[in-house]
Amino acid sequence: MPAGGVRAFGPGLAILASMVSVNAGAAWAKGLFPVVGSAGVTALRVGLAALMLLAAVRPWRTLPNRQDAGNLAIYGVMLGLMNLLIYGAFSRIPIGIAVAIEVTGPLAVVIMSSRRARDFAWVACAALGLALLLPLEEGSKGLDPLGVAYALGAAFCWAMYIVFGKRVSSLKGTEAVAWGMLAASLFAVPVGVAQAGALLFTPAMLAGGFLVALLSSAIPYTLEMMALARLPRRVFGILVSAGPALAALAGFVMLGERLTGLQWGAIFLVIFASAGAAATAGRGSE
Repeated sequence: MPAGGVRAFGPGLAILASMVSVNAGAAWAKGLFPVVGSAGVTALRVGLAALMLLAAVRPWRTLPNRQDAGNLAIYGVMLGLMNLLIYGAFSRIPIGIAVAIEVTGPLAVVIMSSRRARDFAWVACAALGLALLLPLEEGSKGLDPLGVAYALGAAFCWAMYIVFGKRVSSLKGTEAVAWGMLAASLFAVPVGVAQAGALLFTPAMLAGGFLVALLSSAIPYTLEMMALARLPRRVFGILVSAGPALAALAGFVMLGERLTGLQWGAIFLVIFASAGAAATAGRGSE
C-alpha cells in the first residue's frame, strides 16, 4: 500500500466508526420516540451533548467576537432545528430514506460554490434519486408527506449549518461546536420539554438520552475532528457520503425497516452524487 494510503487508513476507519456510531444512535433514538416523542429525544440528545462538550472543551476560555457570536447563534439554531426536523422525519419514514433526503443539503452547498458543467451532472443524479424516492409506495402506503417535508427541512438546515459554521473565524473547531451545541440546546430543549414534560427527566429516559448523545454527538464529533486533521476534505466528503446506506442498514438491523430494491437504488444514486461532488470539489478545469 502506498504511504499516502497507509496515512489515510486510520482516519478513514475513524470516519467509518463515526458514521456507524451516528446511525446506531439514530436507530436507538427512534426506539425512544413512543415514550417522549421525537422532540423529547432531540432535547435529550442536544442538551446532554451540550453539557458533555462544555465540560470537555470549556469554550469560555476563548470568547467569540461580536460578528462570530452572531454567526454562532445562527449556526446553533440551525443545528437544533436540523435535529428536531430529522428526528421528526425518522418518526414518520425509514431512517435510510430520511438521511438520503437530508444529505442533499451539503450536496447543494458544494454545487452552489461551483459553476462547472460536471457538477450539474451530480445535481441531476441526486435529483433522479429523489424523484425515485419521494413518490414511491412503501408497501400499500406512500411515504408520509410530512416526514418527507421534515427531511427536506433538515437538508436546508444542514446546508445553513455548514455556511454559518464556516463563517466563524475566531474560534477553534472544537470551541465553535461547543458554543453551537449550547445555542442548539437553548433552542431545542424547550421544544422537547413542551412535548414530553416531566417524563423527560426520569432516570430511564436520562440514561437513554445519554446513550443517544454519546453515540450521535460526542463520539462521532470527536472521531471526525481527529480524522479531519489528517484527511483531505475531498476524501472526507467521499467517505461520509456513504451515510444514507449505513443509516438504512442501521434501520434494518435495529428496527426491522425494510426498503424495496428501487428505494435502495435511489439511495445509492444520492450517495453516488454526493461522493462525485466531493471527489471533484475544488478541482480546476482539466
